[in-house]
Amino acid sequence: MPDAALLIYDEIEIGNVFTFERSISQEDVSAFSALTGDANPLHVDHEFGRNSKFGKNIVHGMLLGSLFSTLVGMHCPGEKSLYMSQTLQFKQPLFAGDTVTVKGTVAQKHDAIRLITMKTEIFRGNDVIVVGEAKVRMME
Repeated sequence: MPDAALLIYDEIEIGNVFTFERSISQEDVSAFSALTGDANPLHVDHEFGRNSKFGKNIVHGMLLGSLFSTLVGMHCPGEKSLYMSQTLQFKQPLFAGDTVTVKGTVAQKHDAIRLITMKTEIFRGNDVIVVGEAKVRMME
């Protein structure tokens, strides 16, 4: 596993963009289901998924949301981050086998409390899958 970024608060600027890619496998979905106990058939029962409006199982939205933890903890700000909050809006379903791009854009900085607000997004190609906002405090 790579090391977490070690960004300095004063070097982070509004407009900075941080991204990474991740392919979501069926094994990831199964592991997430086992870890969380969320075995909703829409995620794990192939027959149920096939008969749903999506035509197959969809990835847990919170599995996707957890990728923002990777964004904050590993990319920006990294090692000195304390995740304060995250909003999520699920725009489209994602399916096992899909590859996503996770993106964070620094939208605001609150110097007095060393807080960064980031616009967070997950894309499948050009399609927006998840949007939200993260608030991250820098510990230094």
